Amino acid sequence: MIRNHVLISGQVQGVCFRDAYRRLALQNGVGGWVRNLPDGRVEAVLEGPPEEVHRLVDWAHHGPDAAAVTDVAVREERPEGLGPFVIR
Repeated sequence: MIRNHVLISGQVQGVCFRDAYRRLALQNGVGGWVRNLPDGRVEAVLEGPPEEVHRLVDWAHHGPDAAAVTDVAVREERPEGLGPFVIR
């Protein structure tokens, strides 16, 4: 199990980014959370099997159709055993 802390920049709020990310995480067995930040970015913490977490990080580079992602910053962290993926 791995944990990635992800910050996504660009036109990523108001485009169903969080809901699409939640659905994808649940489909792929990834735990954690996602939320909007006051500065316009989306923040997510992903925990799960390496292949699945990497799949979600890769998806963040484009997001849903209406998104325009300009940057994705990823920091590896120590897993904490987060539960099912939720929107905060």
